[in-house]
Amino acid sequence: MVVLREGNHVWFETNTSGEFNAPIGAVIRQVVSGNVLLLDDEGKEQWIDASNINSVRPMHPTSVKGVDDMIRIGDLNEAGILHNLLIRYQENIIYTYTGSILVAVNPYQLLPLYTTEHINLYTKRRIGDLPPHIFAIADNCYFNLRKNREDQCCIISGESGAGKTESTKLLLQFLAAVSGQHMWIEQQILEATPILEAFGNAKTVKNDNSSRFGKYIEIYFNEDGIMQGAKIEQYLLEKSRVCGQAQDERNYHILYSMLMGMSTEKKKLLSLGTAHEYDFLTKGNCTSCEGHDDVKHYADICSAMKILMFADSEQWDVNKLLAAILHLGNLHFQAAMYDNLDCCELMESSHLSMATKLLEVNPLELENAMTHRSILIRGESVTTPVSKAQAAGSRDALVKGIYDHLFVWIVNKMNTVINTLATNNPGNVCRSIGLLDIFGFENFNSNSFEQLCINLANEHLQQFFVRCIFKQEQAEYVQENIAWQQIEFTDNQKTLDTLAVKPMNIVSLIDEESKFPKGTDTTFLNKLNDHHGKNMIYVPPVSSHGTMFGILHFAGVVYYESKGFLDKNRDHLSSSIIQVVQSSKNKFLKQIFQTSFGSASGKPQNQRQSLREGSIKTTDSHRQHPTLSRQFKQSLDNLMKTLKACQPYFIRCIKPNEFKKPLIFDRELCIKQLRYSGMRETIRIRKSGYPIRFAFLDFVQQYKLVLRSALWQIKQENAHLCCKQIAESVIGTNGDWKIGRTKIFLKENDHLTLELERDRILTAKALMIQKVIRGYKDRKNFLRQRNAACMIQSHWRGSQCRKKYQLCRRGLLRLQALYHSRKIAKEYEETRRRMILFQALCRGYLIRQNQSKRLEALTIIQAYTRGMLIRKSYRKKKRDIQRRVEAQKIRFAEDPVQGEIRS
Repeated sequence: MVVLREGNHVWFETNTSGEFNAPIGAVIRQVVSGNVLLLDDEGKEQWIDASNINSVRPMHPTSVKGVDDMIRIGDLNEAGILHNLLIRYQENIIYTYTGSILVAVNPYQLLPLYTTEHINLYTKRRIGDLPPHIFAIADNCYFNLRKNREDQCCIISGESGAGKTESTKLLLQFLAAVSGQHMWIEQQILEATPILEAFGNAKTVKNDNSSRFGKYIEIYFNEDGIMQGAKIEQYLLEKSRVCGQAQDERNYHILYSMLMGMSTEKKKLLSLGTAHEYDFLTKGNCTSCEGHDDVKHYADICSAMKILMFADSEQWDVNKLLAAILHLGNLHFQAAMYDNLDCCELMESSHLSMATKLLEVNPLELENAMTHRSILIRGESVTTPVSKAQAAGSRDALVKGIYDHLFVWIVNKMNTVINTLATNNPGNVCRSIGLLDIFGFENFNSNSFEQLCINLANEHLQQFFVRCIFKQEQAEYVQENIAWQQIEFTDNQKTLDTLAVKPMNIVSLIDEESKFPKGTDTTFLNKLNDHHGKNMIYVPPVSSHGTMFGILHFAGVVYYESKGFLDKNRDHLSSSIIQVVQSSKNKFLKQIFQTSFGSASGKPQNQRQSLREGSIKTTDSHRQHPTLSRQFKQSLDNLMKTLKACQPYFIRCIKPNEFKKPLIFDRELCIKQLRYSGMRETIRIRKSGYPIRFAFLDFVQQYKLVLRSALWQIKQENAHLCCKQIAESVIGTNGDWKIGRTKIFLKENDHLTLELERDRILTAKALMIQKVIRGYKDRKNFLRQRNAACMIQSHWRGSQCRKKYQLCRRGLLRLQALYHSRKIAKEYEETRRRMILFQALCRGYLIRQNQSKRLEALTIIQAYTRGMLIRKSYRKKKRDIQRRVEAQKIRFAEDPVQGEIRS
């Protein structure tokens, strides 16, 4: 009897009924009179009475706080696995190992786990040295690429909204950083992601950024581990989303981002408005996405295109085609009757003129191509009108064709830039790491042809996982005569056989019926019922008039609506539409349709008619046009061949809830994902199996260091004995390792022990080598330094003697200079004194001589002046006397008497 105490962690069976019910973890709060109060993992309190106490059982200690690696979990059941993920998720620990397989739970929030410090922390570290992280998987993948010289691949799987795309971006971020060169090509590879997301991702009911296409990014590295380039393969773009979306879903991100982020001037040139004005953007009644900034997103797209060498003219051509798609979506048709035939007319609209202007086609030709159909009757082409629905279908086919070809052109354009190996050095062989981010398993309320293709891809990936983890491993144990108890697992090979492998499979029936001119969805469904009606994988319609059939997938039964299957599978444009595109003056439009034109022009002469203008009119024949299912199946086969040639790593993404909110853990949803992913069986085989295996000679060559050097010369016939000796000496006889026919099998812990011992021995030997080398280097350096010191001393002493001699010589020269200078100065002073005296005497003589001359001159001047003054005074007196004499004479003459008296 189990004793329950307060604080104990236990499991208890819930009373809820359901397909995915499992015990829930809880902690005991109180024990009162045999009744137990529990607080479960969901935070709810429940009383368990004494009668139901048997439904409570103790929890293993490893499940209380959780473990990093679920191989070490004690409660190896769905409840234990789920509880381990739950308690780690509540602590924002979203990564958990299952051996080398990483389980990632989408946190729906930004966590500080992807900084540069984390990249440096996980670089060159083994899996298990640090807490689980996606960077550890990326580093291990990169390390094995360089060590083993083998191609690697990371397969990221999970439901839509589980975080596969974000995981791919994180892997790219780490690989670009660990390359260590920070080259331009690394930035270009990283910038390819936002462009792909813009044109290939959309908001769905389950995911705000759901990839509506699959991609396989192959990154190339040279021998030095430097990133040299990359190549992107895309699979099955969901073209139908361009023309219609389910409720609460959006069209592709680029269409909304363009309308929100483009400048007003450019929008005016394209005659664009808001998203609410276009039918193709409002069919899901959702034009915005929470947490998605369309304005910033458009700026990021333009920036990424510039980095990826998209010319401005090419970006403008892309915007023109996107605008033309929006305008074509607003074209409407009006039903009419002509000669008792259903026909239609295109309603007047400004969108037609704008669409034809952007596509640079004739409006009348485009209208006729949508409202009429050309058929070949007895070698002659006959044009007949079509109904309103058929005209809308022709318009949608043109729109889907433009968007699909545009997406393919963008991917090819990016490949020409980032795939530098093919452009610069085609003959160079590099190793690669492939990242597979493909659409998750989908099961909507209404599933169509796209969901069947998506789920077919997931069946292939699930089978690849089953083959790598279960089939090949257990078959190898049997082949090597290892004592092994077979582990039962869910094998989806029957489903895969029914879908795409065995004769008359569902995909081949779709392909066959699509080639018949009179093939319809009804005839296709009838063939399915005839060939697979008794198959346990196939679920026929519930009635003879039903149009839905079901497939038992590895994740459950999915019901598909057969209506529209063949039209989507045919994936062709009518000859009239192709002719309109061919006659377009838009060079970019014709460029992206170039492959289609090639296939059209390559048909036999009796299937095409040369027009007077020189254009080619192709008839509606499907024999030469590969169907979409065939193309997708071929691309899937090529993908699986590529994956089989690589060493795989698996990342299982788990979606914790349908609300896309953080810290909400939906137990039933998570149990469902864990169950169909085979997580419990994976843990069991990883826990009880031997994931590490070596051929005898490889093992000996790797770990012979642990033996004495005398035993290193090992022959092939006794290699297994050496393997046994190595394992016993390091792991011990009680270790869980096995010797097979050609290989030795190890547990991951034992392999880690061997690696640590090998590292220890290598470190010790390396230290010894370093000691000897350092001693030799130090002795050699000492002798070199001593010789150098003697030479320096010799040169130093000579230098000092020469320096002293030069000092004495300079002193003597200075003394002589001072003596000569003083002597010369004294002579100069004496000469100067005498010169001054001579100058003084000369100046005195000259002054005296000058003074005497001046005195003599003054005397002469004075004498002349006095003489002049006396002569002047004399002349004046003489004139006065003469005047008086004359005056007397005059008076005598007048009065002789008076004059005589006066005289």
